[in-house]
Amino acid sequence: MSIKKIIEGKKEWRAHVSSVKALPQDYQIVYKEIQKYLYKVGPVELHEGIGPLSEILSFFEEGVAAGKGVLEVTGTDVAAFCDDLIEGSKTYADLYQESIKS
Repeated sequence: MSIKKIIEGKKEWRAHVSSVKALPQDYQIVYKEIQKYLYKVGPVELHEGIGPLSEILSFFEEGVAAGKGVLEVTGTDVAAFCDDLIEGSKTYADLYQESIKS
């Protein structure tokens, strides 16, 4: 990976974090919990960029614009919301299972 690509990635991440901080407090709290959950069990592609997190941010921004509370957007079971997000994606748990089978 080139230095230029690393710098671009950091700029993109900083802009993303700035947008998260612009969300209302309740959205920020739920976003951070989703982020933790996805980093623990989430899709492999999460570590290849901020794609899924960016999609969640956009979804949350739409909820804010519509005047909805965060739990109206995600539902009351945020873990189930996360599971639905990663359904069908290859996770690190999947990679581990594959490695112990061989």
